[in-house]
Amino acid sequence: MFDGQFRAPIEKAVRPIGMLLRRTGMSPDHLTVLGLLIAVFAAVAIAQGALRGGLVLVILAALPDLFDGALAKASNTASQRGAFFDSVVDRVTDSVLFGGVAWYFASEKSSHYALLPMAIMGVSSLISYERAKAESLGLYAKGGLMERAERIIVLCFGLLFDSLLVPVLWVMLILTVATALQRFFQVWRQAEVSTSTQRKREVRHVRRVTRQSARSSRRQLSVMSRQRRRQRNG
Repeated sequence: MFDGQFRAPIEKAVRPIGMLLRRTGMSPDHLTVLGLLIAVFAAVAIAQGALRGGLVLVILAALPDLFDGALAKASNTASQRGAFFDSVVDRVTDSVLFGGVAWYFASEKSSHYALLPMAIMGVSSLISYERAKAESLGLYAKGGLMERAERIIVLCFGLLFDSLLVPVLWVMLILTVATALQRFFQVWRQAEVSTSTQRKREVRHVRRVTRQSARSSRRQLSVMSRQRRRQRNG
């Protein structure tokens, strides 16, 4: 939701920061790795029960992820490799953070509660897969009530009010499942009438007609060959 509605204003706002970071000689990958390292410390803090400290570190970990794209554009180093690396690290960061929450639940509350953040991560992975698979098929699969930015914001809210952490995560899980279903049906409707699907059907139809024509030609040649042999023998 935030990714679609606020991406352009945010990119415009952080553009000057990207210009400043370019002067430091840092690369976008450096910022991406820095964000991952801070997220690891945030996960450790959360696992140890220091939820407020973990909250501060989660916010700090989000800043490099916010600025690496601006730096890539400012330094003219945006590439498919960088986008792939950033996307993979985002998934790793999410796993680390929710793993820290699971550890906290298992240590401080109940091992059963640890399944809650793990369930969120499982459904989140499904959301990412739906988008990746849809885009590989030439379809659109973005948007939803609980994308990555929303998950981080809601997690921060739960860490700020630790007594509400469990209910907040339940809400996050429900909305994450809703997002997965939303994207599924979004792609399902597109795939029914999409141009790429129609092209594939047309290609299959052309191949089928070509094979049928080839078989028909072979049959005609075979008939003509038999007729010639009969004429010669006659």
